[in-house]
Amino acid sequence: MDGVDFSQYTHINVAFGIPRRDGSFTFEDDWALPQIVGQVRAGGAKVLMSVGGWTGSNYFSEILKDGAARERLLSSMATYVRDNKLDGIDIDWEYPGRLGNTCNAVDPQNDAPNFLAFLKDLRARFDSDFGAGQRLITLAVRVQPFDQNGAPMGDVSEFAAAVDYANIMAYDINGPWNADTGPNAPLNFDAGKGTPLSLVSAVDAWTKAGWPARQLVAGVGFYGRATTAQQDMTRDSTNQYQPQLHDVPLGDSEDAPWYDACARTTSTSGTWQWKHLRDQGVLTAPDTAAAPWIRMWDDTSKTPWLFNRETKTFLSYDDPDSIRIKSAYAASRGLAGVMIWSANMDYNGELVRAARSFGNATAPAASSPGTSAAATSSAETRTSGATGAHSASTTESRPASASATEPAHTPSGGPTAGGACDSHNTYQCVDPSGRNAAYLVCVNGRLIAASCARGTVCLSLQSTIVCGWPALRGLVLGLDSLLGAV
Repeated sequence: MDGVDFSQYTHINVAFGIPRRDGSFTFEDDWALPQIVGQVRAGGAKVLMSVGGWTGSNYFSEILKDGAARERLLSSMATYVRDNKLDGIDIDWEYPGRLGNTCNAVDPQNDAPNFLAFLKDLRARFDSDFGAGQRLITLAVRVQPFDQNGAPMGDVSEFAAAVDYANIMAYDINGPWNADTGPNAPLNFDAGKGTPLSLVSAVDAWTKAGWPARQLVAGVGFYGRATTAQQDMTRDSTNQYQPQLHDVPLGDSEDAPWYDACARTTSTSGTWQWKHLRDQGVLTAPDTAAAPWIRMWDDTSKTPWLFNRETKTFLSYDDPDSIRIKSAYAASRGLAGVMIWSANMDYNGELVRAARSFGNATAPAASSPGTSAAATSSAETRTSGATGAHSASTTESRPASASATEPAHTPSGGPTAGGACDSHNTYQCVDPSGRNAAYLVCVNGRLIAASCARGTVCLSLQSTIVCGWPALRGLVLGLDSLLGAV
């Protein structure tokens, strides 16, 4: 728990409660939960227990087909929330109707309908025990809707009606399991290269299947994955998709060989947490690599990548620039906010501040790459126990309203939403005179409309914009002039 500023989040998911075959579940750090809840609540956030996870989803399929086990899971969730004074349950089933961990039971035909029936009953149980809408039910989901009979479902609207929101785990999309290197968490994917999935395709898939955008949260990773390329990738530095070996290199100082009891294999993960990219000197600044590492930027995935020519190590990760772009995209699509895996992986708040650029309301709303802003956002974090390691976290921000204390004024001939743009993650006020709440963000080559919070207006300040009260307009514009004259 040390080093995490919970005031930057609105929800913390404590991870993971592990279901047993009989429907009960256990959290190995139960003894520390009161302390965790106290620290989180002191920061102003809600607390949920996340049940499942990659290695904790073995029995979901079997539990939901067994009447007694199913009832025990419903009861154990309600009891756990009541006894520990939690705000709800987060279910991380990886994955209904699709194999995740090798040990997981899977029923391609019945998992999804059984899950829907369970969620409806859990909602009824929570509403009965605590009052209608008084406890949260959230889900961690993959980048495609739940599978049934070997394909993603075309209609998941009933699931959305039973829960509060779903966190899209838009990471681990490419990795050492692929033939080629590729981005861990792309905003967009390159057709014909790597896995054809991304944050953009995920939002499209879920909303097309009937899940309301306002109940979706975009997941970003505070870590990267290292793999070993077969050749010097700097010979084609614009191409992050090059042949790789399946031998995973050691990651950061917390990585080590681990035994997968299901696959009966031992390997390293190749994971680099953001904090160790920074404190182990791989990155001397958020956008600057130390030799022998070389930093590149991919303009389709909107993510950075590193290459070490001495070891042929490729490392795909997210940084403040890429996270701001994803946050802006999530806001432009009307999503509820941004989810993080995981809060303990941050370094001096560099990444959470970038994530909180979603729905800016008070401090600098945006700026050129390298700076970031506070915001009135809602956030969620999953935490794992007494060691202080946050197994998952979320920054969930609510979009700001598009109103100001003065009538909106849109000058003719200026930039408009949907127009082309060149520089990623750059921001501009629609009306530089400071009479409008609206601003534009360059995302994926086009301008996306966004807005300051109710009562504030967009104010230009050199390459930076701020969302401030109209009374500050003269001061800000005067400061802009002074800076320009220096």
